[in-house]
Amino acid sequence: MLLNAHDAILSDLDGVVYAGPFAIDGAPEALNKAQKLGVPVAFVTNNASRSVEQVAEHLVELGVNTDAEHVVSSAQAAAELLAQRLEVGSRVLITGAQALADCVSAAGLTPVRSQSEHPVAVAQGFNPKIVWEDLAEAAYTLADESVLWVASNTDFTIPKERGIAPGNGTLVNAVATATRRTPLVAGKPESPIFYTAAKALNSSAPVVVGDRLDTDILGGNRAQMATALVFTGVETFESVLAAVPEERPTYLIETLNGFFEEYPSVDVSQTADGVRASAGSSFAEVEGNTVRMSGCDIDAQRAACAAWWAAHPATDAPLAPENIDYV
Repeated sequence: MLLNAHDAILSDLDGVVYAGPFAIDGAPEALNKAQKLGVPVAFVTNNASRSVEQVAEHLVELGVNTDAEHVVSSAQAAAELLAQRLEVGSRVLITGAQALADCVSAAGLTPVRSQSEHPVAVAQGFNPKIVWEDLAEAAYTLADESVLWVASNTDFTIPKERGIAPGNGTLVNAVATATRRTPLVAGKPESPIFYTAAKALNSSAPVVVGDRLDTDILGGNRAQMATALVFTGVETFESVLAAVPEERPTYLIETLNGFFEEYPSVDVSQTADGVRASAGSSFAEVEGNTVRMSGCDIDAQRAACAAWWAAHPATDAPLAPENIDYV
C-alpha cells in the first residue's frame, strides 16, 4: 500500500481532516489507522486564528488521536520568523487573532494593537472577526518602510461547512494594495514549517497531504518531500491537470483512505501523435490540446495528469487542455 513508502504523514487540516467544525467523512479513522500501523501524523496548518492546543482539542473532539505537540501552525512559524529578525522585547502590531499574539509573546516579543504604541513590525494572520479598522491600522503602521511585515499565510480561500470562503490572503492583499508592499510569508507554501514538522516526528521520508496546490503541494515540493493531493477540499481534477510544474503532486488520492491502497505504477511513453500514460488498467493520451481518457476514475485521472504534464513539462501559468474526451 502507498503508506508503506513513507515514515510519517504531514497533514493539512482544512479540506483534509475537516471543513469548518465537521470532520470529513472517514478522515479521523484513516489518520488513526495510520498511527496504529506505526506511521505518526503531524498537522501542519496555515490557520493562525487558533492556538495549537485549540486545534488539537478540536481534532480530538472529531475523533483523531493527537495532541498539541503534533500540531504546527503558521502562527508559530510567523513568530519564529519575527524573532529571528528582531531584538527581544520588540513591539509587534498584531493584525489577527489572540493565538497569533500568544505565539509572538512566547517568542520573546511584545504584541501591541495600535500604531501609537510604536511597533517595529506587523504580524498578520487570519481572524474571522477582523474589521476594517484592523487592516487600516496595519496599513498606517506599514507606511514606515522600516517596519517589518510578516504574514502567517496567504491562502486566498478556506473551506468551511457552507462552502469556500475568503482566506487570509484576501486580507493580506487588502493591506498590500493600500501600502504597495509585500510581506514575508511564514507558513505554507514556504518550506520551513514542513522541516519543523518532519523533525518533530524524526521523519526522513514523510509525505505531505493537502487539498491545495498553491500551499500544501507547492510547500511540500519546495521542501523536497513527497506530496499527495486529496480531492476532499478545494481542488478538482481539472485544476490539478492544469497545474504548473512546481505545484504538481507526487500522488493523487480521492480520500485519506488512498494511503491504504496500492498506488499503481504510472507509465508514460511517447507516441507518434503525442504522449500516452497508463495507471493500473486505465490510460490517457494527449494529442495537441486534447486529452483522451479511458474513463473518469482515479487511475484514469492519474494517467491523464501524467500524460498532460509530460507533454507540457515547463509552463509559467496554469495550462488546461481545450478538450477532455472519455473513450
